[in-house]
Amino acid sequence: MDVQVVSTAGKELRTVSLSERVFSRDVSDGAIYHAIRNELANKRVGTASTKTRGFVNFGGRKPWRQKGTGRARAGSRRSPVWVGGGTVFGPLPRDYSYRLPKKMKRAAMMSILSQQMQSGNVLVVEDFSVESGKTKDMVALVRNLTDAQRVVLVTASDDPMVKRSARNIPWLRFLSWNRLRAHDLFYAHKVVMMESAATALGDFYAAPAEEKE
Repeated sequence: MDVQVVSTAGKELRTVSLSERVFSRDVSDGAIYHAIRNELANKRVGTASTKTRGFVNFGGRKPWRQKGTGRARAGSRRSPVWVGGGTVFGPLPRDYSYRLPKKMKRAAMMSILSQQMQSGNVLVVEDFSVESGKTKDMVALVRNLTDAQRVVLVTASDDPMVKRSARNIPWLRFLSWNRLRAHDLFYAHKVVMMESAATALGDFYAAPAEEKE
């Protein structure tokens, strides 16, 4: 499929041929769901912790004798029914992360790219850099291309000046083409993609999964 390439000023330059297998395939909603769920789960810290009755700092002495007081039987101040006692089935530190199958992750990325392309939310721009590294220069450059409120910039390489100029912009996320995030791509209002990054994505995901292992 042929896609228009624009300059940083928003003017049309040329067309580039991208893989239809990557940018124009059937969308798998299930794969997208699992990819986003996996990313969010892997980001969870999992440090929530409560004390069960075995960890509460009380002595093991019986509060009062078993019979003759008129009060209910009590064996320990650590009991969950007591104020300050242990918690029953409370959260404990755990690891929420899990591994997603490679083929499902590939299918999810291609589905998101296809969905955004079909919605007209992908803009292919010529390769550029921000020599000054200033935030205001990056804002001006992106605003020449789109006025969307949630923008994802897919770069061709880890350009330190692009990172420096983009990291403090709250409505902009920058991703390298080989380290995409399904959550950011799916919820982006506009995906601004460098020309070489778009070509690299097409070459990478168009090849069979077996060749990447």
